[in-house]
Amino acid sequence: MKHLISLFDLTLEEMESILTLAEKLKRQNKEGIQHHLLKGKTLGMIFSKSSTRTRVSFEVGMYQLGGYSLFLNSNDIQLGRGESIYDTAQVLSRYIDGIMIRTFKHSDVEDLAKFGNIPVINGLTDLMHPCQILADLLTIYEQKGTLKGLKLAYVGDGNNVANSLLHGCAKVGMDIAVATPKGFECDKNIVFEAREDSKSSGSQVIITNDPEEAVFNADVIYADTWVSMGQEAEKADRIKIFMPYQVNSQLFSKAKEDAIFLHCLPAYRGYEVTEEIIDGPQSVIFDEAENRMHVQKAVMALLMG
Repeated sequence: MKHLISLFDLTLEEMESILTLAEKLKRQNKEGIQHHLLKGKTLGMIFSKSSTRTRVSFEVGMYQLGGYSLFLNSNDIQLGRGESIYDTAQVLSRYIDGIMIRTFKHSDVEDLAKFGNIPVINGLTDLMHPCQILADLLTIYEQKGTLKGLKLAYVGDGNNVANSLLHGCAKVGMDIAVATPKGFECDKNIVFEAREDSKSSGSQVIITNDPEEAVFNADVIYADTWVSMGQEAEKADRIKIFMPYQVNSQLFSKAKEDAIFLHCLPAYRGYEVTEEIIDGPQSVIFDEAENRMHVQKAVMALLMG
């Protein structure tokens, strides 16, 4: 594993190694055991899109690994504008040991990996969010004791989270059902890739416009915001379109009795999910948020160690 750009690029063994190490690092952290696996190493963090969880989890995670993190926002680094991505990648490769980038264009992440000589971690693009899905899988494993054979239902916009959920679930042998309104489906190429992986893992990939079909008999229900960064002008229209896809008690009742609720946050209560669900006993959103740090530590340790 040279980079973390897409979960589709990883083997099942590589994904399992990330989750196993994340579990170990989380346990050591709770027990107060230091694990300075990246002592003396520096991670450059490029943020074209701001984020609470991504910045804090990577920064604290790098500190716990004994390394140093360098925050670079869009004013600090003119990625693809004032300076070519080729030059940026070459220069940063001389200074630091790894790059985490959270940006809009997926091609920016691919180009940094192509032109640089150090590991690149996809912190989020408009197309994918692999770090989030690794945290989701760790959370599901903690709650259910397994991944293979479970069913995850995603309800809402076919966005970067949904795309990476398709990759992640198909890779580990989880059934996944994605319900979106017409015109808001997941990327067709990613659906194809997930179905290719599902052939070897034995999982099912279901794409539908019916939220009840997706949620039926599910072990995990997943929601995300209907209005992603950069879509604020579409908010009123999107709320009308997506309201039938709200995760509420009625929809949740179609899943298994012990189903858990996930949300990558930030959440907008009363829109994609009601308060009684997201703040209820089956919600594990804060375990999920915490696990971002642990899986990212595992990824950094495996790539940069």
